[in-house]
This record gives sequence, C-alpha cells and structure tokens, in this order.
Amino acid sequence: MTTQEKKVTNIRSHKTRQESNIGIIIFTIILLYLIVTIFTYATSKQITPYEVRRGSIVKDNSYTGLILRQESIVYAESDGYIHYFQSENSKIRAGCNLYVLSPQKLDINPDEEETQVLLSEDTQKNLHRKVQNFNENFNVQDFSSVYRLKTESSEVLKDAVNRSKTTQLDAVMAANPSIQVCQSPQDGIFVQTLDGYESFTEEEIRPSDFERDRFQLAHLEDQTKVQTGDPIYKLITSENWSVYVHLDQKAAEELSEIHYIKTRIDKDNETVGADFSIVQIDGTDYGKLDFDHSMIRYAQDRYLNIELILEDETGLKIPKSAVIEKNFYIVPETYVTSDSRNGSQGVLMKKEGDFIYQEADIYSVTEEGNACFRTKDFEKNTVLRNPDSLELYTMKEMQTLKGVYCINKGYAVFRQISILCENDDYYIVKEGIPYGLSNYDHIILDGSMVTEEEVVFQ
Repeated sequence: MTTQEKKVTNIRSHKTRQESNIGIIIFTIILLYLIVTIFTYATSKQITPYEVRRGSIVKDNSYTGLILRQESIVYAESDGYIHYFQSENSKIRAGCNLYVLSPQKLDINPDEEETQVLLSEDTQKNLHRKVQNFNENFNVQDFSSVYRLKTESSEVLKDAVNRSKTTQLDAVMAANPSIQVCQSPQDGIFVQTLDGYESFTEEEIRPSDFERDRFQLAHLEDQTKVQTGDPIYKLITSENWSVYVHLDQKAAEELSEIHYIKTRIDKDNETVGADFSIVQIDGTDYGKLDFDHSMIRYAQDRYLNIELILEDETGLKIPKSAVIEKNFYIVPETYVTSDSRNGSQGVLMKKEGDFIYQEADIYSVTEEGNACFRTKDFEKNTVLRNPDSLELYTMKEMQTLKGVYCINKGYAVFRQISILCENDDYYIVKEGIPYGLSNYDHIILDGSMVTEEEVVFQ
C-alpha cells in the first residue's frame, strides 16, 4: 500500500436507546379516561330530580263582556247653559240638586284658589284610617286591594267635592233667584257619559255588538249650552246588572251545567262571583253573568275584559311527566296488623299450612277501607287471616294507583297522588294525604326512567 493511498475509515451506525416520554403517557391516560366518561354519560340514563313545591293552577277563559243595566237618560226641559253640582259617577238621592239652567254662563269659579276644596278634619281622619289599614294588611298576592283603596278614597273625596258644590249652589241661588234648579227624580248613580246602549235589551244583542271599534262615547261637559230635549245626564237606578259574553259551541257545552261562577274583571283585577246562565238569541249562545253589587265601579263602562274562572286549585304542583301508574293488591284494612316488637305493619300470611306474620308496606288506604300492597311482595291467591277472627281473604283483587317516585332516601319509593286539577304540563295534587307527598319532597322528573327501589344519586 502506497503512502498516497487514502486511509479508509469504517463508519458504523449505532442504534441509540429511545427514552420514554412521561408526558405523552399521562396525556394518553387522561384522553382514554375522558373518552370512557363521555361514552358512559352519553349511554346512561339521565335521571333528573324535581323538588315538589306548593302552587296553583287557574283555568280560565277571557272574554269581552257587554254590560246591560237599569239606566235612563234625562233630557233638558228648557234651553240654557248647564252647570252640574254633583260629581260624575257619584251616588245621589231623590230630590237632591243636580244642576242649574241659566240664560247665561254662570261665573261660579272665577278664581283658581276658590276651586280648591278644603277637607274637613273628619274627612282627613277617614282617609288616614283607610290608608293605614291598607298599609297594615297589604298582601302582594291580593293586588286588587290597591284598586279598592282607590275606589274608597275617590268616594270620600267626591263627597267632599259635592258638599263644596252644594255650598256654591246656595250662593248662586241667592245671587240669581231666577235660575232654574233641577233635582234628581230618584236615587241612583249620576253619570255624564252616554254611549247609545242605555235602552238596549237582551233580545237585541248580536255578535257585532262585541266589536269595540264600533263603540262611540259622548261626554256631557259642564258650562255648555243645551236646548230643550237634549240629553243632559244618565241615571243608573239599580245595583243589579248583567254582563253578556259571546260563546262558541265548545264553550257553551263546557259551561252548560254551571249556575254560579267566579270571575276576574281586568279593569281592577277584582275577583267576584256571579250567577251564570246561557241564553240563546237568534241562534247564538251567550253567557249571562248577573251581579248585584259594585255597580258604581263600572258605571262609566259598557265593555269589560272579564275572565271566567273554571278551576282555581292550590296544592302541590308536580309535572305530568313524573306521574306513573302501578297495580296493587287491595286487602280489607281489618286484615292489617302490627308487630309489637318493632311497630311495623303487615299481615298474617298462610305459608306451609300455618299463618305467619309478614311485614309489608302500605301504599294507600282507599275510601272503601282497603289497604294497598305491592304485587311484588305477595304471590297471587295468597291467603290472609283476620287477626281478630278466623276469617280468611285471598289476595287477587287489584287496583291501579297514580303516583310518583320519591327519592328523599336515595332510592325510588312510590308515593300515591290525588289530582285536584291540571293544565298542559302540571298537576295540582292534594297535600297531606296518607302515604302521599309533602312540600319540598324530591321526586323523579320522568317517572318512566326508574323502577321502584332503584338507587338514585341526586
């Protein structure tokens, strides 16, 4: 080998040991855990609890009501300028001075200060008592009491204004002996608003009368000129009044057996009862509501938005989805006995030719005096013995009960319910029945998702 020959160096590749990455291992474990958890959650039953609370359900139908009452229009007996000495929508007695007619306008209140009414000490005390009583007894659940306070206060103030106007009238009569003073022909409610329905009768009612856009009001103003025969005021002479509502065929059939009904009037949110009947006029059904009080509150109204309350129940409110049905053996309650050692309840059951005590839960006691036992606790045709006699009873008759699964103890326990009323989504059930529900109990929202005694984690 010559010196010029190049030296050849053998280069060998060596495999190096790859070190494990602990971070990748931990990430892989967490990823697998998440996948398994998500899959388990997605494929498992989604059991949702529901807390029972007291509540109410009101089933009502809203209508536009047309008012008919005993009322008459009074007309001017001569020409002249009219000046009223009673406040509108106030009660008046027969023979009281209502207004005067004079050839010229009367300058009764030339100064603004003179129009102010000074309340007497008794009137102020009366108003103070009403407001104080309202403050002490106000309940947010009875907001209509606000409207009652308004009505009562308005009546007190109207009395004060009318007394002031009477004093003014005396001064006017002394200064103008020739003016014509007109008096009320009878007791009633004084109204200055006319609508054309004053002489309307039940037989004349038609569906078009409930269209409010056709309705027109005329208000009779003070200090205006009138001619003989012009309407000058209206007098409502009775506390008996009626409200008519237009019914379709379905509503008429639903209400056909009702003779007394609770109503809510939207104007002041007042709930009042009324005698109810259905009248048919020219082939159309109308509901007739008869009232005998509170006419003054609606004396200026011809139409009322009114609700007919068909059901108004208060109790425990539960969703319909929670309710299930189960079959139970029924046993005369006289066959139920108890264990003196632990106080448990059960029956004397025949087994292998002898009668032994068998502990069993009672799920309901019917009105007929029968106790309800689970079918899974006994075989069909099990023979029981009356603990107080030698009478025997064979378990075979069953009864279906409605109920829910209560989970207060961590597992599903059937609880019977007694339904009072319902709407589309909820039942109102009776509170305080034996073996039933109580306020704040926890139940399964969807009763079909569990079985009795299944453990449920909340």
